[in-house]
Amino acid sequence: MNVKHVSALIRKDLKLEFRSQQNFYGIIIYAISTVFILYLTSAQPDAKSWNALFWITQLFIVVNSVVKSFVGEAKGRELYHYSIVTPVEYLFSKMVLNVCYMIVLSLISMILFKALLGNPVQNALQFTGIVVLGGVGLTLVFTMLSAIASKARQQASLIAILGFPVIIPQLVLLVRVSKSGMGEVFKDGAVLQLTGMLIGLDILVIILAAILFPFLWKD
Repeated sequence: MNVKHVSALIRKDLKLEFRSQQNFYGIIIYAISTVFILYLTSAQPDAKSWNALFWITQLFIVVNSVVKSFVGEAKGRELYHYSIVTPVEYLFSKMVLNVCYMIVLSLISMILFKALLGNPVQNALQFTGIVVLGGVGLTLVFTMLSAIASKARQQASLIAILGFPVIIPQLVLLVRVSKSGMGEVFKDGAVLQLTGMLIGLDILVIILAAILFPFLWKD
């Protein structure tokens, strides 16, 4: 894999994003609207409800922001990329860009939640790290699913069918481990074990995507 090719693809996508910023601002408005509706309906939820609502919001933010990365590509542009870069380089450029994109959105969402729905978080640094790790994991999964769905006719429905069963174990782990940032006491080493499982799932997704995507790209 050529790092220069990956960085060139990332710069190209960033330039396209800066030219038409409606996607980024649209997701921010979606996040603000969602949190504000939660504020109107639940005001100051308890810590468990706050945590659950936060990760549900994160899930729908990543679905709306990441899945278009492959689905929205024009056919002619895909053929051009096919002729100049390898499929793994193309895939990793999308993953890196989406991860950076989602980290920013995750931090914005966390700030909105704390501002409007209260702040049950007791260990801000630990919780922020879990939020970043969770955003990375969700992004990697849906980037891979977006790549798979881009080769199918029913793209949006395929992402939903494949995505939610795949993402449930990761989402359960995130809800569980994020409670440590809210003061819940875990057994010795339990937090590190759960974090290691999340990192392991992320690595597994990257490996599977690197193996499967070259076969999909030939189509």
